[in-house]
Amino acid sequence: MSIEAEDEDPFEEQRENTENPMKRLFLEYGSDNKLAFVVGLLSSIVARLLDLLPPVLLGVAIDATFRGSRPFKLGPVPLYEYAPDPESQVILASGIIGFAFFGGAAFHWARNWGWNSFAQHIQHEVRTDTYDKMQRLNMDFFADKQTGEMMSILSNDVNRLERFLNDGMNSAFRLSVMVIGIAGILFYYNWQLAFITLVVVPLIGVTTYKFVSIIQPKYADVRSSVGQMNSRLENNLGGVQVIKTYNTEDFESDRVDDVSQDYYDANWDAINTRIKFFPALRVLAGVGFVITFLVGGLWVYGGEGPWFLTGTLSEGEFVVFILLSQRFIWPMAQFGQIINMYQRARASSERIFGLMDEPSRIAEDPNAEDLVVTDGDVTYDDVNFGYDEDETIVEDISFDVSGGETLALVGPTGAGKSTVLKLLLRMYDVNDGAIEIDGQDLRDVTIPSLRRHIGYVSQDTFLFYGTVEENITYGTFDADREDVVEAAKMAEAHEFIQNLPDGYDTEVGERGVKLSGGQRQRISIARAILKDPDILVLDEATSDVDTETEMLIQRSIDELAEDRTTFAIAHRLSTIKDADQILVLEDGRVAERGTHEELLGNDDLYAHLWGVQAGEIDELPEEFIERARERENRVEAQNDD
Repeated sequence: MSIEAEDEDPFEEQRENTENPMKRLFLEYGSDNKLAFVVGLLSSIVARLLDLLPPVLLGVAIDATFRGSRPFKLGPVPLYEYAPDPESQVILASGIIGFAFFGGAAFHWARNWGWNSFAQHIQHEVRTDTYDKMQRLNMDFFADKQTGEMMSILSNDVNRLERFLNDGMNSAFRLSVMVIGIAGILFYYNWQLAFITLVVVPLIGVTTYKFVSIIQPKYADVRSSVGQMNSRLENNLGGVQVIKTYNTEDFESDRVDDVSQDYYDANWDAINTRIKFFPALRVLAGVGFVITFLVGGLWVYGGEGPWFLTGTLSEGEFVVFILLSQRFIWPMAQFGQIINMYQRARASSERIFGLMDEPSRIAEDPNAEDLVVTDGDVTYDDVNFGYDEDETIVEDISFDVSGGETLALVGPTGAGKSTVLKLLLRMYDVNDGAIEIDGQDLRDVTIPSLRRHIGYVSQDTFLFYGTVEENITYGTFDADREDVVEAAKMAEAHEFIQNLPDGYDTEVGERGVKLSGGQRQRISIARAILKDPDILVLDEATSDVDTETEMLIQRSIDELAEDRTTFAIAHRLSTIKDADQILVLEDGRVAERGTHEELLGNDDLYAHLWGVQAGEIDELPEEFIERARERENRVEAQNDD
């Protein structure tokens, strides 16, 4: 795929396979936070009912003042039993209104505590569970995923859930109570005018339904474009040095402009739909209010309603209708905002649960036992592996390594050397064949116990943000300073660490950016040495250090490897010439095997590779050069695919 090719949402398949994500959110995570939910729910109901008291009592006070009427009851008890005259009724109503405000404040606090606690706990649990699932997925899952996309799920998507669970749920129950409570009061006062007030509700419902059906796919596009933009920004910031050295600032600015434009287009499309929806609801709400004001006002002014209405309407009742009809219509309009938040949250929950449901290609046997290493013998028995069914990376790999021996793997780029060793760590599972350690099939032992016995140094050195010591002790957290220093000395890192500003307490920066490539690599080697594993795997572990330092490190590694099984890949063949056994891989197969001297005597691929490094390229046979060109073309074709 070309570098200009348009990205697709890498989580589209996961989203499509997710069923009832919001229901699942409440069942799996809401049940553990029932107390906060109940407090938020009940407090919302009581607080909003108290909010309805002031306008109702205002109507009572108006009628008591201007008409001397006493029609209103608080429950089954008439108000005048507590206040027999209009003046007393006004005073009592004022006291109840004051209670409603102060009581409402207390319940509003409880409501906010409940919903915030509910949302924050679920946000924390969903984020940690998603991260835990993400880090346990197989390495092949990350092959076609970008860091920015996965960060978008852990950050943006989880935060959207929190906003819905807090603001959205809070508003939903608040508005539900307001709508039901106000509708009940309006029908209690005057059922005829209540029907007139509510005439626009069906239109609001239809408009809201159409909005939901239109906006849902638009929000899915927005979420996808956010992830793509984050991926591009994260990728560029991580490669800023390459951008500068290759003078490609303008090129990368154009690429950022492209993904930002995609986000702008998707987001503006959703915004354009949303900003049309809410004014439409306001118009409908306004129509309902105007009709109520017109009919009610004429009814009060004339003493009787229009020809299609019967009975009377007092001034106080009219005021209650005017005040509460506004409170009723606007909540109906705000349901659109809640649906808006719900759709955003649903799109995010699809991605979250789609990731959580991602099947693991490496399935651990529930009856698996811990690996027990006695001698450290390793056997590859006719191993075949490919990242998918249509492609085979390594084929028919068979060899035995006795405990304490060193096996070196060499071969051209793309021959499958690193893949063979990653299979030993069960970063991937073999398609066919088996790998055993001391007679135990790796698929029959627990993955954590397997990796505890193996120390791995990758050719792609990664340091975490923190101190030098924290990076060396990573995975061996209980090591003391003496052990750390000893491991650093064996990795030829102690001297340069002492020269750092704060020694072992020096911050290495993000990804170890404050250190050179060789320094990062030596810290990584020290990390593996400190682990003191039974099996040591070195994947071009000294590729970033100079020749002199490599010789010193190699001497330390030779000492370390004396009593443990060691696998080594090296780009400099001189560092592995003393290995007990050398496997030469070509096109994913074992082309040769033997000791250094035996392979040189074969005058085949290994001898030719040795000759290249010895500067004898002009003496190489044309067949070797042609094979190298064919391999290069195959690797390039695979990369294009």
